[in-house]
Amino acid sequence: MQWIKRFILYHHVRHPRDMGAPEIEDFLTHLAVAGHVAASTQNQALNALVFLYAQVLEIELGRFDAVRARRGKRLPLVLSPEEVARVLQRVEGGQGVFRLMARLLYGCGLRLLRIKDLDLARGQIVVRGGKGNKDRVVMLPRSLRPDLEGQLQWRAALHQRDLDRGVARVELPYALERKYPKAARELPWQFVFASRQLSNCPRTGRQGRHHVYDASVQRAVAAAGEAASLSKPMHCHTFRHSFATHLVERGVDIRSVQQLLGHESLETTMIYTHVARQGVASVTSPLDVLADLSREEVEAAVAASRQLQGVPAS
Repeated sequence: MQWIKRFILYHHVRHPRDMGAPEIEDFLTHLAVAGHVAASTQNQALNALVFLYAQVLEIELGRFDAVRARRGKRLPLVLSPEEVARVLQRVEGGQGVFRLMARLLYGCGLRLLRIKDLDLARGQIVVRGGKGNKDRVVMLPRSLRPDLEGQLQWRAALHQRDLDRGVARVELPYALERKYPKAARELPWQFVFASRQLSNCPRTGRQGRHHVYDASVQRAVAAAGEAASLSKPMHCHTFRHSFATHLVERGVDIRSVQQLLGHESLETTMIYTHVARQGVASVTSPLDVLADLSREEVEAAVAASRQLQGVPAS
């Protein structure tokens, strides 16, 4: 609504029906050239206007172009292992579930789990429909196994109570419910980290038990970052960046890291080599080399330099 309002005001309060692709091009170009907005901000404006014309006004825009905002290359924010430990110790809420979720975020770079995807016997987790809508397998940290076993026992007991009350169901992806009508009420399809409250699905309106609300975990992680006195902003995704960077620093093959993260392109994964300690940040500064030299070594180097230049010693 805000982008549509700005679009109308930019064109002197003309009705969108009286405008079209040229006016959208002009507005988007203005955002990039005069407004210096980020590429993601310009894309939000574009999507809002395309929705307005296609879904509300039902007007075909056709092809149009505009000056696109440049997408800058930003390095991810990464914590040191010591900082990760400090934050994990301070994650509170959800009766201990939020801390377990945060440890999974750092331990294998993910959080959204269904019970059937957790293979304790083989020590692995199957990520279904990840990046690029592809499945992948990641390791299951051994240190989390006892806590996960306890979480699964609690989840099974909660599911049984839901079955007894007639409210045991979870929303399934895509059209799986038509293919497997009973799956929504079966334990393997339930979320490992389920909400403690029932809720209505916004898409279907049916009551069930969905995943823990993302914002609740994010607030707990942000609060833990403040409690740990970090000088960096703390987000859930910071654990994923730290997970990948620390693997690179330990010498794990970059293609293995790519598979664990589910990246389509190796170039996307290579960004973690820029923030790893083995990268350019590990190069010793010449200032530090100079600081390590003794006074006699410095004077000897100066004398040798003068001799090469034919300057008499002072």
